[in-house]
Amino acid sequence: MTLTLPTPAAAFKIGTRGSPLAMAQANETRARLATAFDLPFEAFTIVIIKVTGDQVLDRPLKEIGGKGLFTREIEEALLDGSIDIAVHSMKDMPTLQPDGLLLDTYLEREDVRDAFVSRHARGIADLEQGATVGSSSLRRRAQLRARRPDLNVVEFRGNVQTRLKKLDDGVAVATFLAQAGLNRLGMEDVPHHAISPDDMLPAIAQGAIGIERRADDHRASAMLEAIHDTPTGHRLAAERALLLALDGSCETPIAGLAELEGGNLRLRGEILREDGSRVLSDDMTGPIADGPQMGREMAAKLLDRAGPHFFA
Repeated sequence: MTLTLPTPAAAFKIGTRGSPLAMAQANETRARLATAFDLPFEAFTIVIIKVTGDQVLDRPLKEIGGKGLFTREIEEALLDGSIDIAVHSMKDMPTLQPDGLLLDTYLEREDVRDAFVSRHARGIADLEQGATVGSSSLRRRAQLRARRPDLNVVEFRGNVQTRLKKLDDGVAVATFLAQAGLNRLGMEDVPHHAISPDDMLPAIAQGAIGIERRADDHRASAMLEAIHDTPTGHRLAAERALLLALDGSCETPIAGLAELEGGNLRLRGEILREDGSRVLSDDMTGPIADGPQMGREMAAKLLDRAGPHFFA
């Protein structure tokens, strides 16, 4: 197949949410494509799509539809041809895509760690008894309650800038952000400390950018192949297999991380009760190619140990 490359007059359309972090990720994708094919930036245009998840900020995600709230409108635009590809934060992505769409391209993964953000403390252990901490993540809130049940943990939604303003307004004394987001936004001035995965296992696929396309769009497939990062693909295949087998969503506190060690893949997983009263974890290592199967096996073991109604 002869690949017809885009031009400024017939630009390749990249769909994204409109938050500063989403725009940074879309611009990184555009830069990588332009470099891979030696094209001017003007051969790619970014299309901002308003999504429900960015417009309803006063209610928990699990009450208004979960992860799909950050992808539904973008995927509709992809299906109707308004855009050529969609750029997503992989930790926001449901494990299954709509018919006709494929999510099989990943950029090189950024820092996977969570960042503890506060103007008053350097870490969780430094917080005063009963301090108020905000987070939009069920996983982070459950992990925090497991470590510090004395804290007042509250819902804390919005983009990076919104959450920082809430801290300044005294809504909470601390929150958590993805270290990758701070790095991509160049926000080194934000008072934060990265948390080792050994202390706080991150969200599935945290720090990774995924690019979705129409399954029958061979042109997009050929272009995206040039910027796909295979090691990230191996890691996410294991993590998302774990998530799918656990039936993970924004309503279930789940953490997981796959790391490549030579020819092997190490997968760690964790499930928690929402109140932090129970935490179950597992750790497996095997050949990289076995990553997805390891994810499924780990999920089965965790669910067997958890018993019925663990997430209730």
